[in-house]
Amino acid sequence: MALYTATSPAGDVHFNLLHKDTHNRIRMIPTDPELGAVERADLVKGFEYEKGHYIVVTPEEIDSVRLESTRTIDIERFVDRDAIDRLYWDSPYFLAPDGKLAVEAYTVIREAMRKTDKIALGRLVMHQRERLIAIEPQDRGLVAWSLRSKDEVRDADDIFGEIPAHKADAGMIAIAEKIIAQQEGAFDPSQFNDRYEDALRALIEEKQKGKGRKVVAAEPDDTNVVDLMDALRRSLGKGGGAPAKKAAARPKAKPASKRKAS
Repeated sequence: MALYTATSPAGDVHFNLLHKDTHNRIRMIPTDPELGAVERADLVKGFEYEKGHYIVVTPEEIDSVRLESTRTIDIERFVDRDAIDRLYWDSPYFLAPDGKLAVEAYTVIREAMRKTDKIALGRLVMHQRERLIAIEPQDRGLVAWSLRSKDEVRDADDIFGEIPAHKADAGMIAIAEKIIAQQEGAFDPSQFNDRYEDALRALIEEKQKGKGRKVVAAEPDDTNVVDLMDALRRSLGKGGGAPAKKAAARPKAKPASKRKAS
């Protein structure tokens, strides 16, 4: 099978550092805090095992543990589609049959996975590193996702552990469900442009033409945008939520005495 990257960074705008007067591109010169500027040939790789302390590793030692990249994906097991937490999904790749002879086996595997609603888990060596791969059927092909390792994914309890575990108000949930239903629709990625990137490209095009017109990022189209929490508050204010508890009666305040204007 042949593996192709499914994403492209070509649309991102990248800048280089230039000198403000000459507009020459700046070279980053490695500097030692004691020796000053140093040659790249004098640099070695080191792993910081504690603050300010390093283990130096030579290129030969690194080469000795490298894995050769392969075109073979070793399938180890099949799992349910919803068995993998989305936090582990990383980069997508298109997995295509490598030649006409591989098409039949490719389609058989694709359809068998689709009918059993399973995802294949395997290993693939890319760029001298072994990656865990999840393969799933999509349209007429297969998509392979590299998966993050357990050490790369933080424990959600570190972030969510302080959130109180109490049940939400049933009336508010019902209102939220109605709002969600009103905003339901199909996912169209063409509707979600990066307005900042678009404004940067427009700015660069204007400057290339020698024009100095100001370019700003487009304001979001608010015709179909809902602040869910604000909508909930407004709905509750109109009496759309669960009936509120009756407030305790308080004595009426005496009217203020009238005073003549001086």
